[in-house]
Parts: sequence; structure tokens; C-alpha cells
Amino acid sequence: MINKKKLTKEDDELLAALGIEVVSKNVASHTPSEERIIIGFEEIQRFVEQNGRLPEHGEDKDVFERLYSIRLDRLRVLEESKSLLKNLDYQNLLEGNYVPTIGLMEELDDNELLAKLGVNENSENSITNLKHVQSRADKKASEEIANRTKCNDFEKFKPLFDEVKTDIDLGNRTIIRFRKDSGFTKTTFKPGQFIIVGGQISYIEEIGQSFKAPNGEDDARLRVIYDNGTESNILLRSLIRAMYKDEASRFITESEVIPGSLFSGESSEGDIESGTIYVLRSRSNHPIVKENRTIVHKIGVTGGEIEKRIANAKYDPTFLMADVEIIASYKLANINRMKLEKLIHKFFNETKLNIEIKDRFGKLVKAQEWFLVPLFIIDEMVERIQDGTISEYYYDLSSAQIKRY
Repeated sequence: MINKKKLTKEDDELLAALGIEVVSKNVASHTPSEERIIIGFEEIQRFVEQNGRLPEHGEDKDVFERLYSIRLDRLRVLEESKSLLKNLDYQNLLEGNYVPTIGLMEELDDNELLAKLGVNENSENSITNLKHVQSRADKKASEEIANRTKCNDFEKFKPLFDEVKTDIDLGNRTIIRFRKDSGFTKTTFKPGQFIIVGGQISYIEEIGQSFKAPNGEDDARLRVIYDNGTESNILLRSLIRAMYKDEASRFITESEVIPGSLFSGESSEGDIESGTIYVLRSRSNHPIVKENRTIVHKIGVTGGEIEKRIANAKYDPTFLMADVEIIASYKLANINRMKLEKLIHKFFNETKLNIEIKDRFGKLVKAQEWFLVPLFIIDEMVERIQDGTISEYYYDLSSAQIKRY
């Protein structure tokens, strides 16, 4: 059988005479956005196939697994994405019915396990065949990468890694595939650059003086800091070689957020007012809200007037089906409102209010964007965003203080 795309009548007759069935192939048409969603989902599927489990959140996971986990969470709640991917989801990832395969092979005996792995003792793939033993050159390259030591001043670099991870989550930085076709000698690095190699975010802190390698190429000794608190003084050419060998190696782009003051009491000439951060307090009689009224706040960002936003609060489950009062507001200019709101909510994520209320139809709705945090802490958080140092701080729930990493 052959797929039919653009065959002439004569082609059809010839294929029929040869006994070949011709079928029409419907070419699916997707928008660029839909194609990106499909490609991103296929990356998650490959991870699941290779690891026999779903990607997980956690600092102990590499950056790709964390990204896949975040991406899967988002796809599960977006109905348009679920509809687009429904026929591709052969692993039942979107509905949460996936059954991990790791551990299912433990009941197999040795021969059955080898068979499952595609290894036949009498075949070329026999475990006695040393076909895949690393060459001396490969071993040397691996040793160069593995030769890392503890980074004694890592506390100086940790805020940088935290900022990069936040930027990646918010879409302020992009992860770009390492292009091997660009040529080995054309690959360049610069101090202050972030890359991903060996599943770890790596920071090129310093590039030493250039010298000629034995093969005549320019080389240099680097100081590279890794997000697990280690460092190495790897050679430039060795790092490039490692990225060539690592299929998952990536470049991380610069942040798209322009540093500097984001907020002001007055708009300066040339500023484009993008919206307002608002802090609301609820008048709801819900027991949790009533008991903690002075520290239960809704924090959001709007491009319109706050008064219009809250006009029908008592009919809206977003506002806990009750009137609200404006406690504070901060004007902002020249910034992406959606990304800023995500940054704020992530900063206070541990204080998020977890309650459900009934809407006017009696349906239970989970409260969103409400946090158990004092107003003075919100003021300080805004100041940290204002002076561009927010990535250096976190909110410590136990002491109710904003602390530096």
C-alpha cells in the first residue's frame, strides 16, 4: 500500500497494474503554536518511554525533567491542548492514568529480562560482546567533565542559578538546542553565559588567557560553576566536545526582562503604563478568612482600573463571593503583566490559601491568588522587584520574613 499525495491518472493506473493499493493521505494542518505544543508533548512522551515514569518536580531532578513536569502540568489544565493532543496521547499522560513501568520487570528471570532488553546471548548484542566499550578518547573526555570539585563560594552564584530557573519557568529565557552543524571551531562561549550540559545548568564564570593547543587550535582554561554546587577548570575545547557528545546539551538565552526600576509613584515621560499590581482584602465570612482577615490578601496584576475589576466581587468566586477593599496598589510600566504576576505568585507560593467556596450555582470552586501574607511583606517584595534584586531573596514562612539566599 502506498500513500497518495500528488499522483497523476497515469501513475494511478500503473500502480494498479502492479497490484499496489493507493490510499489518500490527509495532511494535517496545524498552526505554528499547535506545532510547538505537539513537539513539546512528544519530548515528554520520549522521557516517559526512556524512564518508565512521569517527569517529576524537585531540586534533585535535572533541568529538563523539571521543565517536562511543568509543561505536563500546564497541558493537563488547558482544554484546547488536551483536545489537540488527545489522539497522540497513547500513554494516557493527559488524563493522569499512566501506569509506570519501572519495577514491572523485577519478577522476570535473567533470560526473560535480557530478552526484554533485546539482548540475545548468541547474537551480536550478547553481553559478552564488548562492542560498546568506550574508546580511550571518550574516557578522557568523560574524565575531564567528571573532574569537578566543591565550589567554596557557591553562595555567591546560587542567586544567579535561582534567577535563571525562574526566568525559564516564566518564559523570560529560552533554551536553545546546541547546533552541531555549526562547526566545532565556530562554537564560542563568553563569561557570564549559561548553558546546559550533562543535565545541569552551568555558568561560565571565567575564561582564561588563550593559548595554542597541540593541534594548533586556540584553547583556554575555564572556570565553570554547576547548579549542584560544584565547579571545574575544564578546557574550552573539552567543554565544547562534551556538548557535542551530549544530545541534551543546550544554550540558555539572556533574560528578556530589562533590569532596573519597574515601579514608580509617577510615570516618567516616555513610559508606557502597562498596568497595576493590586492588593485586596476580603469581607467574606468564611471561617478561615474571618479568623485571618488582616493577613489574607489577594495579589494580582491588571491592565485596567481596579475599581472596575472588583465591581461585582460578591458574585465572583475569584473574590470569594464577597465584597473586597483595595489595601494597596503599585503602578508599573514597560513590563509584561502576565510574567510579573506569575513571578509574584511563585514568590509567595508557600503561603497560598487553600480553600474552596461555593459559587452562585452551588458548585465548589478553589480560591485563586489569595495568600496568607502581611501587607508589610508585600511592600518589601515590591521594593525588591523595584531595585532588581528579587531573585536574591525568598519568603521564609516560619519567620514571616523575606530573606536573602
